[in-house]
Amino acid sequence: MTTITIEREERRNAINPEVVEGISAALGAAEDDQAVAAVILTGSGERAFCAGGDLGGMTGDSRVDDHFLRSNVGDLFEAMRTSRLPIVARVNGHALAGGFGLMLACDLVVAVDDAEMGTPEINLGLWPFMITAVVQRDLPRKVALELMLTGRRMSAEEAAGWGFVNRVVPRVDLDAAVAELTASITSKSPLIAALGKRSFYRAEDMSHRDALEYLAGMLTVCLESEDTVEGVTAFLQKRSPEWKGR
Repeated sequence: MTTITIEREERRNAINPEVVEGISAALGAAEDDQAVAAVILTGSGERAFCAGGDLGGMTGDSRVDDHFLRSNVGDLFEAMRTSRLPIVARVNGHALAGGFGLMLACDLVVAVDDAEMGTPEINLGLWPFMITAVVQRDLPRKVALELMLTGRRMSAEEAAGWGFVNRVVPRVDLDAAVAELTASITSKSPLIAALGKRSFYRAEDMSHRDALEYLAGMLTVCLESEDTVEGVTAFLQKRSPEWKGR
């Protein structure tokens, strides 16, 4: 298990180039470590998971540099979605603007009950362009557009009602809830979890027919794995499986 923490409590863990690079590097290291079966992403302190982009800190030496610094956020989202590792957002406070997108880029979300979420960019004469790709995949269309067009904040409980937050707990129970969820994930075959996660995201952008054909192929790959044989054998023998990751 690896925990990645945004250490900018004084800035409500706002995203800047160093944060993007830090998360990317830590995720890459976890990806390469076969002993790691899941990642937890969180922010420092209790005020915010991530309050969005640092409005004064996303600048480079030129406008071209600025463009590519912003594009790096999209590269991070893509890396999170294509990672073999299940990523759990430990939402310790507000998740707003780019921080909302960062939360949604995680695979599962556990949030404190006083967290607020949303896209307030419209209030500043901006639009959440960079996070639209993840928002429109995780939220119902009209809910997403309402948040984007009004800038209103949504409670964690309402977010859970719409299905893009998995658990809402009192702050005192946050770590226990995250630990319980990640323990359940890491008790499964890491190979099958990786195959399943990657195929889930890849298939969502395919046509229905293409998705069915692709998923049929992935099922064949799965059935060829030692872990599938072990899982079925253990079930029939009424014992716990011993995963080999191959």
